[in-house]
This record gives sequence, structure tokens and C-alpha cells, in this order.
Amino acid sequence: MTVTLDAADVFALGPAGAVAAVREALAGGLDPDGDVPRAVVPLAHGQGLLMPSESGGWFGVKIATVAPGNAARGLRRINATYLLHDSATLTPVALLDGVALTTLRTPAVSVAACLDRLRALADAGGGLRLVVFGAGPQGEGHVAAVRAHAPVADVTVVTRREGPVPDWADRRLAAGGGAAASVRRADVVVTATSARRPVFDGRLVRDGAVVLAVGSHEPDARELDSVLMGRATVVVESRATALREAGDVVMAIHEGSLDPDDLVTLADPTGSRGDVPAGRPLVVKTCGMGWQDLVVAVAAHRRKEGTPAERS
Repeated sequence: MTVTLDAADVFALGPAGAVAAVREALAGGLDPDGDVPRAVVPLAHGQGLLMPSESGGWFGVKIATVAPGNAARGLRRINATYLLHDSATLTPVALLDGVALTTLRTPAVSVAACLDRLRALADAGGGLRLVVFGAGPQGEGHVAAVRAHAPVADVTVVTRREGPVPDWADRRLAAGGGAAASVRRADVVVTATSARRPVFDGRLVRDGAVVLAVGSHEPDARELDSVLMGRATVVVESRATALREAGDVVMAIHEGSLDPDDLVTLADPTGSRGDVPAGRPLVVKTCGMGWQDLVVAVAAHRRKEGTPAERS
């Protein structure tokens, strides 16, 4: 029998449960570089994404669509559905809300990659000062995931235009209207936008700060400039994925600011612990991979149905 997990069922796992699922999978030996690359299908009004993965006795696939024109229609830009199977029989066991799954797992990966650094920064400063570029679900999700693991003192959201302050932030600034000063003070900067060019000057980020970049997954689009990428320790999900899809990484390498051999992956002992040099910025650049959806989907399914963690 295939059960259905709606958005509320998926979100019931919570940020802490999602981060734990990611960290447990990596600690158990999951290698992101062994994952199946996603297929990107050009469509008449956007693109389709097919993201399969198999691990720990489970197989799953997410089908997502990205429609840039939907914002003008008052519709969601991204839609998605996730189908989870038992690997032994290849029987479908759960159908999950893919948008909720993406909203939950993306910040979980960001936080899992730098949890030790976040906690050290919070301890040193009495709470984290966050600056978030983008007021959408990923901006909100990253704030929730950070709050679930470390004290947060202050949240500033930066958007292209002025508007109401979201209930998860303390203030809202329009880009260029004081945002630079906020970035200079920030412990954590989150970029969760649809921008195709850098959203701030990389020289503003202080040594020791964390930057979580999740908005782009195309080689010709980036939110971070080469100045920051050259200064920072750069953690990526997978070296192959980053070199194929992460414009922030690809363009910095092309411009001579970043050496691909210097990338740290989540499978590296250093990357999985977040144990990186404290005297330089830490950039966590993610594009989204199928294994992330799978491990968080399994955790959400187990929470709802009580199914075992692994299947033979």
C-alpha cells in the first residue's frame, strides 16, 4: 500500500530531524559523488528535473518543475512530487509532497555541512547574526534550520524591493539600502534567490563567517562573486556536481580565483565535520541532489509509518 505524506506530514519531521537524517547518512558512508546525476529537461515554459537515488534499502525519485513565469501568475515557481520505493521489491511505499521535501532538505544539508562552525560562532558571540538574501521559503527554511541548532540573536532579510517584514525576521532591507553594513556584521549569510549575478560584494564578508548559497543550480548563474570564493574554504555536496552545476564554483574557477582541487566535499572527513580553518570564510555551496531528498523522505516516512531505517 502506498501512503501519502502531504506538506504537513513532511514538515512534521522538522529541521532537527532533517539535519540528523543527512548527518547520519554521511556518517554511515553515503558518498554523494556516487549518486545519479539529475536529468534536466528543457520545457516550453521552463524546465523539468528528474532526481533519482538509491541508498540504505530505499529507492526514490523526485520530479520537479521550474516555471519562471509562474510568479506573474501568482503561482509557485517550483512544483514537485516524490515517490519512495522499497529497494528489495521496487514497490512504491510513499508519495510525498516534493515542494515541502525540497524546502526541508535544502537547509538541512546547509546546516549539516557547517554545524560545528555555527555553534562555535554562536557561543563566541552570544547568538548568531543572520543576513538572508531572499524572502521565500528557502530563506525562511534556513533561518528555521539554524535556529533549531544554535541560538540566533538577529535576522535581517534583504530583498530587491522594500516590503513587509516576514515574521521570521527582525527587519527587511532593500538591496543597496544598508545591506552592505549588515553583511559586514553577519555571522551567517544565506543566499536563496533567483539571481544570476552576485548579490553582494565578497569583500564584505568577515573572516570566520559562514555563507550558505542555495539559489542557483546552473553553471552560468551565481549568487557569490569570485572574490569571496577565492577567500573562502568552499564546501560542496559533490565535486562532480559542483563542477557541472554550481555557477558560483564554475565561474570562480574560470576566473582563476578557485582551484577545483581545493573544494571540500561532504564525504571528506573535514567537510562532514565542518572542521575547517576558522580564520577564513566558510562557503557551503549546494545545488540539490537526489540522495538528499531520499534520506529526508525516508526519515519523514519512518516518522509517520514506523518503517525500519534500512531494508536488505
